Amino acid sequence: MNNTVCRGLMAASLLFGISFFNGCVTTAQDSSAEDWTYLYQPGEDLSLWKATEHPESIRLEDGNIVLNGERAHLFYMGQDGDASWKNFEAVIEFMTAENANAGLFFHADWQESGWPRALECQINATHKDHRKTGSIYALGDTSEPGHEDDEWVTMRLRVVGQTATVWVNGKQINQWTQPEDHKLKKKRIREGTFALQAHDPGSVVKVRHLKVRRLPQ
Repeated sequence: MNNTVCRGLMAASLLFGISFFNGCVTTAQDSSAEDWTYLYQPGEDLSLWKATEHPESIRLEDGNIVLNGERAHLFYMGQDGDASWKNFEAVIEFMTAENANAGLFFHADWQESGWPRALECQINATHKDHRKTGSIYALGDTSEPGHEDDEWVTMRLRVVGQTATVWVNGKQINQWTQPEDHKLKKKRIREGTFALQAHDPGSVVKVRHLKVRRLPQ
């Protein structure tokens, strides 16, 4: 076997070894994440949730959470009332009606009234608000929702370190990294629970699945 062939085989072996090692590392990292926790799925009640201000704006209908009415927010409290995530991946399935506006708040703390002092991943295809689905509201906004009204949509939100990434129906549409000089103490990447929003009487949003899993620090 000549030297050229030998060098080629050695390079190929080295490349395969590196690829195999990287693959093992990736698999190990993925498998270290905890199993999914279902915050809501059809057939469940809202006993682990708590609503604010106008609880009548949030109801269960045909196995879905319906968000429609005067401003209200539905906080996930968990079994012990202290549910909290830092690094996580969340997947929500929802449907918007025309002119709907809602949001998936994260890193939130329970509060009895007002807009949550937390980060919001926006849900909005055709509402007049220019911040569309997948926006990290007022901080990292997108003007393209990536979906239509009256269809079931899957949105995935991944927060690791100081970066939030959003996919809609499998396509990445947004990524926002919190700057080092970020000054909003209550609207920042930190740690907390999730909340769903009923925005106004003219807005109708249905949610049929919401799950989350913790990711490594």
